[in-house]
Amino acid sequence: MNDDNLLSATAGYVDTLSFFSLFGLFTAHVTGNFVLIGGGVAGYGQGVFLKLMAFPAFILGVALSSFIIRGRNSETPMRGACALDGCAAGTRGIDGALMEWGIRLAGDFTPPRLEEQYSTGREARGMKFAAGIGIAVAGLALGFGEDTRAESEGQPSQQTGTPTETCDAKRPVVMFNRWQEDWSVLKNPCVPREPLDSLKYIPLGGDPYSYLSLGANLRERLEINDAPLFGIGSGHSDTYVIQRAQVSADARIGPYLQFFVQLEDARPFGNDMVTPVDKNPLDLEQAFVAWVSPLGPGTVKFRVGRQEMAFDLQRFISVRDGPNVRQAYDAIWADYEYQKWRFIGYLTQPVQYSDVAAFDDTSNSHLTFSGVRFERQGVGPGDLSGYYSLYTRDGARFLDAQGDEHRNVFDLRYTGKIAATDWDVESMYQTGHVGDKTIAAWAVGSLFGYTLNSPWKPRFGVQIDAASGDRHLNDGRVETFNPLFPNGYYFTLAGYTGYANLIHVKPSITLAPSSKLALLFAVGFQWRMSTNDAIYQQGSAVVPGTAGHGTRWTGVYAQMRADWTVAANLIASVEAVHFQVGNSIRELGGSNSDYVGLELKYGW
Repeated sequence: MNDDNLLSATAGYVDTLSFFSLFGLFTAHVTGNFVLIGGGVAGYGQGVFLKLMAFPAFILGVALSSFIIRGRNSETPMRGACALDGCAAGTRGIDGALMEWGIRLAGDFTPPRLEEQYSTGREARGMKFAAGIGIAVAGLALGFGEDTRAESEGQPSQQTGTPTETCDAKRPVVMFNRWQEDWSVLKNPCVPREPLDSLKYIPLGGDPYSYLSLGANLRERLEINDAPLFGIGSGHSDTYVIQRAQVSADARIGPYLQFFVQLEDARPFGNDMVTPVDKNPLDLEQAFVAWVSPLGPGTVKFRVGRQEMAFDLQRFISVRDGPNVRQAYDAIWADYEYQKWRFIGYLTQPVQYSDVAAFDDTSNSHLTFSGVRFERQGVGPGDLSGYYSLYTRDGARFLDAQGDEHRNVFDLRYTGKIAATDWDVESMYQTGHVGDKTIAAWAVGSLFGYTLNSPWKPRFGVQIDAASGDRHLNDGRVETFNPLFPNGYYFTLAGYTGYANLIHVKPSITLAPSSKLALLFAVGFQWRMSTNDAIYQQGSAVVPGTAGHGTRWTGVYAQMRADWTVAANLIASVEAVHFQVGNSIRELGGSNSDYVGLELKYGW
């Protein structure tokens, strides 16, 4: 195709798609927005703020395109330039998402007219972002696809008789955080190839560290739960399937800049009681821009946009991987790493999930979580970390208080290993107020283990946890611990144990019959810290009628779990839990509870 025609086709395609999908916004012929701005000022049309912001986004796109083009083969400069509109449109799509996030984060400080001009409904805003990402991928694919084809045609074919050299490069593995994967290793031809590798490493320009990588996750789980809330209240036996599907695109521009987008669709099938963590139709799970580069003697890292975050064992700050809908945060994240030190700062609004329609999730303007954190390796035989965070929530409700919650969180953790012995100890103290009542709450979590050097590598462990509960009603104090954003995996997937008003002791044994199979057998003993407070399950769900009733003893449960790596990136798991309730629950009409979960998880 003629170079001029190719450039014209790319610009025309991008502008046509963006004008209709982004509700009257030019992304390639950006100067056309002057006419639309004039009409908006005169009272016709909408989105004046969005169109004004298109200009800095366009400038950024041109700068990125220039950077990429300079790294292309000098014989095909025009084909490299075909990515210009794609880069500008991609930057514009992400810029639109960040503006949406910024307006939501501003909350009441956003002028009503500005918010009215920019907002066309939550579903429309989701369509804007999706369209922007689509334009970015299409533009990049069209421009660079032609350039890559030209380069490949000009390269001599490899001779089969060339001696094979030793290859030290290894294929990356699918990680828990997909944005942390580095697929640039596939630039090395000696790395063994697998099907669809052409989608794991799509070169963008002459720099081997500029590429686009696509990924996907799928999790299917069958759950059988015969007595939620121990059968008290409206809970009843239920058998259902929960499904979580994710697709992601990771664009790296040189060694420092990253654009990451992940869509998620979470659905239950056959569930009679659908909760907010069970269902979320197709929506934006993550979309952020990241920058990582040397700074002085260390490394600086910066992320802005919708992202997942977790601390340590995810006792209190997690991505909530156990339930069906993972937890993301609209956040600004920055950290600096120097030798054994790491310093982190974060400003976040947790995402408010809605299950009504696609692309209807929003920043939760009634909930914020922000703070600073440090990490230090090599403190004695272990590592030390700690953080301070401010947690605010409008209209909070506790058994003995209600009102706006302002909670100061102080956390300290020490973890390490000496020979066959390992440990992880974390403590948290909380102050502040709920309404006019003062907060004074705390929690301690610990894991200790000893691994034998013998077949099956048996590890004998014990888990000890405790969290405060309200000791006296109407005393002007709130002592019920708030577990913030806990991980359901920490206790069991059954969700029968919540991290509030708790004493929990759990001995266990873990076995590894092979490198692909892990077995866990455990028994958990559970008490209340205070009988004046309730018994809590996962998500701080109150077991009805338990506050002020019965003794401290809650019950005992048995847990069995097996994880089997069936094939590369395919894991099968089964977990079974039987909870034997104590008299405090049985006297209220509660009964023993059983849970079985069968899971298949695949990552590509």
